[in-house]
Amino acid sequence: MTDDSISSVAELQARWDKIRAANIYDTLDRMGYGNQCLDLGIRPLLPTQHLAGCAVTVLGGRDPATTAELEAKKDTQSYASLEKLLYPGAVVVVDGGGERWTGKFGEMTSWHLKQCGAKGIVIDGMIRDYLGLVAIPDYTVCCRGTSPIESYPRWRIHNTNVPIALPGTLTSQVRITPGDWIVAEADGVIVVPQEIAMDVLIKAEEIEAREELTRRDLAAGVSFEEAFKRYGRA
Repeated sequence: MTDDSISSVAELQARWDKIRAANIYDTLDRMGYGNQCLDLGIRPLLPTQHLAGCAVTVLGGRDPATTAELEAKKDTQSYASLEKLLYPGAVVVVDGGGERWTGKFGEMTSWHLKQCGAKGIVIDGMIRDYLGLVAIPDYTVCCRGTSPIESYPRWRIHNTNVPIALPGTLTSQVRITPGDWIVAEADGVIVVPQEIAMDVLIKAEEIEAREELTRRDLAAGVSFEEAFKRYGRA
């Protein structure tokens, strides 16, 4: 990524970070993209966290290979190969390949991802080291849960920065392409295709602004009916 591209991601990320996932979903739904919510079993470890960033994808799967075979693959198939793809504002999105129980990534690898610029990670599967992960500042983990089970040598990365698909809520799968925007919070994880991202952002910001005015009026004692008449948000 060029310096200008990284700067652009940072500026856009600051805008996405101010928008609630539900408002992004409403925007996508009205635009005909109502199937962009990942399986609701994939959520932030802490319900107060909010994550926004551009997807860097990981395709992984089971690997019952011997230790010697795994060592031979390390030059191209290791966690370390991922760092070259990261930049400030990236979100690592992991297709676990159906492997359910091992902890893919963990506290130390997450520190490394953060040092390379990642804002967080989204995993269709488990991760390790809950206590360490929630202590990493400005880093959000979205997953199905935590597990003490080491992934090596049971699971490994097969490819990076390729289109992947994770289970959806209203559809069997949601396609994720490198560069798509990911927004996640307690309500769930939303995927915004990069080709419509700016349009979605502008429209979602308008909804967010109207909702903030609605909250302000409701807190000041304005009736629900009157606030809805003014701003059209309920």
